[in-house]
Amino acid sequence: MTIAAQIDDIQDAGEVEEAGGSHPLFAHAPRSVSFNKLRKRLLRNVRQAFDDFGMLKGQKRWLVGVSGGKDSYGLLALLLDLKWRGLLPVELIACNLDQGQPNFPKHILPDYLTKIGMPHRIEYRDTYSIVKEKVPEGATYCSLCSRLRRGNLYRIAREEGCDALLLGHHREDILETFFMNFFHGGRLAGMPAKLMNDEGDLMVLRPLAYCAEDDMAKFAAAMEFPIIPCDLCGSQDGLQRNAMKDMLADIERRMPGRKDVMLRALAHVNPSHLLDTKLFDFSGLTVTDPSS
Repeated sequence: MTIAAQIDDIQDAGEVEEAGGSHPLFAHAPRSVSFNKLRKRLLRNVRQAFDDFGMLKGQKRWLVGVSGGKDSYGLLALLLDLKWRGLLPVELIACNLDQGQPNFPKHILPDYLTKIGMPHRIEYRDTYSIVKEKVPEGATYCSLCSRLRRGNLYRIAREEGCDALLLGHHREDILETFFMNFFHGGRLAGMPAKLMNDEGDLMVLRPLAYCAEDDMAKFAAAMEFPIIPCDLCGSQDGLQRNAMKDMLADIERRMPGRKDVMLRALAHVNPSHLLDTKLFDFSGLTVTDPSS
């Protein structure tokens, strides 16, 4: 039985308690049927990603990136939930990279992580000043900011003896990235759930790949995570990603369920029905002579 299937065997919070309790993080979580269903759905999605992409193969210690946003909080909570149940045989350490953004409340994350008993590392690197210096006025900061943050997280993962870096990107992040590349980059590429870094010594894992952003928002609200907004790029208007987000939301309103269909499409690629000659040998196609 896959571990994703084991999640299906847990019917509600009452059975979780009988099976050995839940992580103290959930001590004050809602006991409603709707929250129990949400929690179970998210756990199932995470475990399905683990199974589908072989995320647990040879893994012993993970660095979990925690930015202070709803998704990284949610990822950490779900991992702790699974670990508490004995379904995640991996050591976890949380990490926040303080990038020197103005008015960043430095106490919130260390206080929260200490409160829930989570081993963690808070690292300060003033990438904010670099981004502000290098990016022209009016341009978006996200790309450079992300590259600088990722490089530092790779370094920290190595220093902490971790096998992988875990990031809180969800279904919508993957779809938005695909359409950004499609419309603006001229290529079919999304955001993989499992990626080897260029040096070949670390995995980047996105266990929330199957999780809907709306579910993550509901989960964060119910769990009352101390959310820290991003003041660097969150206030910029006209971001390409926001345009993709609006487009996908409009499609979902008019045709409910399309996001799930799009995500499934990314897992069912037919190279012979595209135009990439590097993926399929079109020139080698020949008609078979029926008389031979």
